[in-house]
Amino acid sequence: MKTGRSTAGDTKARILDATERLFIEVGYEGTSLRQVTSRAIVNLAAVNYHFRSKDIMMQAVLSRRLDPLNARRLALLDACEASWPGEQIRCEHVMGALFVPALQMAREPGIGGPAFLRLLGRVYSDTSPFIQSYLMGHYAPVFGRFFDAFARALPELPRQELGWRLHFALKALAGVLAGDDLGNLMPAFTQGKTMSDAHVLAQLSAMVVAALKAPAPAEQQLGALHAVFEIGERQHADESARQPAQPEGSAPSQPSTRAAAEPARRVRTSTRSEGAARAAVTSLPVRGSSRERPPPFPSNPLDDWMRTRSRN
Repeated sequence: MKTGRSTAGDTKARILDATERLFIEVGYEGTSLRQVTSRAIVNLAAVNYHFRSKDIMMQAVLSRRLDPLNARRLALLDACEASWPGEQIRCEHVMGALFVPALQMAREPGIGGPAFLRLLGRVYSDTSPFIQSYLMGHYAPVFGRFFDAFARALPELPRQELGWRLHFALKALAGVLAGDDLGNLMPAFTQGKTMSDAHVLAQLSAMVVAALKAPAPAEQQLGALHAVFEIGERQHADESARQPAQPEGSAPSQPSTRAAAEPARRVRTSTRSEGAARAAVTSLPVRGSSRERPPPFPSNPLDDWMRTRSRN
């Protein structure tokens, strides 16, 4: 017979496991207490007893996975810095200290398991303010240690430029790790060959390191993109000029009954294909509408940049 303590422990573990799976699937904003109770087969009173709120529950989910992960990361980074002091350390060493513990935990069901990489990818890709605030509040020293290590490995790169590149490269990699199709990507990635964790990580690191070490844009590259922007702006201006002007704040004018009758007769006599084309055009969403859907998960760094860049 189970004791009251073991029963309470089992209930708490089921709640955490259910919350973790839901968070991986739908993110922080999509996870609700009702979904958790249904997945864990518990009542709401049990959730409130153990955690009191969704935020406290989510903190427990993150802490039980990320605390041991970051402890392993820092220990491995210490060992790497001792083996390759100062500027002898390479980007590959820092990348290894960042990802080797994650790969190890993904092979240990008791502390991570097969879904661990997806959890990690979701954590770093989820754009909810709660998750971002939690990461910066609890793991800022870890981020700082790794940033300094990357800076020593790339002394020629200004720190501001390094931060920009790390944000794009690592977040893009996190989005891949969090995707549902990761299991399908790996066989294609390895091309049916047996690869060690070190080989897989070397392949992934090569792409990240290449992004970090990429040269700054040359004048020829900037000139080519400026030319494309100019063409795009001219096209946009031409499209805007063809649009009928509407007084600001005014509703579109309604045609009179007689004026509306003539277009109606033309519509009835037009071909079905023309009607379908007109329906497709009029159903297009208006850019900038308040009902515009947010970008889908996984988050893309380019999407983040476009949402935050200043609009002219």
